[in-house]
Amino acid sequence: RVAVVTGGNGGIGLGMARGLAAAGAKVVVAGRNAQKSAAAAKEIGGIAIEADVLKEADCRALAQETVAKLGRLDILVNNAGINIRKQPQEYTLDEWRKVMDSNLTSAFVCSQAAYPAMVKAGGGKIINIGSMMSIFGASFTTAYAASKGGMVQMTRALACAWAKDNIQVNAVLPGWI
Repeated sequence: RVAVVTGGNGGIGLGMARGLAAAGAKVVVAGRNAQKSAAAAKEIGGIAIEADVLKEADCRALAQETVAKLGRLDILVNNAGINIRKQPQEYTLDEWRKVMDSNLTSAFVCSQAAYPAMVKAGGGKIINIGSMMSIFGASFTTAYAASKGGMVQMTRALACAWAKDNIQVNAVLPGWI
């Protein structure tokens, strides 16, 4: 199997990449920091692809480059994301959008980009990294909680839409890391 992990060069993403590699998958570590991604990929015997998930073209290129280099794309872990910890009244609209685009929109675009390769392979797995904030909030996580709540609902909708294509879409909701 070939797996792509966005934000796979640290934290939960690196943990997911390590686990997938240990299970025998060929892993693509995708991230903005090319040096950090290369180091993570080297550690797990995978490859690194530089991608900024805030850019639609990078999301689409990530899927295409994965297939070009490894022949297929079976697993996508939508892990990349950010949090700006502020009280709701202190957010700027640009900050709100950056959190939403980093956490939710990027996962949609990466999933959409991976879809044709998964259909061609006869199916696939998409794992969306949500958060415990998907189901409850905190005063300093307004945008983050909204984006991760959206991730859960998007996961449900994609699972319904793509079940016919043998693509399983699930979310994992970690606690404090």
